[in-house]
Amino acid sequence: MTPHPPKGHFNILYFASAGSYTSKNVEALPAPLPLRKLFATLEERYKGIRASVLDHSLVTINLTYVDVPEDAAAGERDVMIQDGDEVAIIPPVSSG
Repeated sequence: MTPHPPKGHFNILYFASAGSYTSKNVEALPAPLPLRKLFATLEERYKGIRASVLDHSLVTINLTYVDVPEDAAAGERDVMIQDGDEVAIIPPVSSG
């Protein structure tokens, strides 16, 4: 079971190669955060994660798949990651 994030934060879950890259399964980040800034925020914390993992991953907010817009693509329909939300980074899984 994932612990609840502290007040004013959201949880981000890292699966597969995302967890390997960050050496974490879960961490809490400050909320609110525009979805369009999620990848840039993670790149600041984990240099190289965008090209290695994020650009090929799916993202969910509260179990709903979302498209992450480019950082510069601000608009009136900006999705905000809110206090208490659960975000998941789901890289492609290979089988063999």
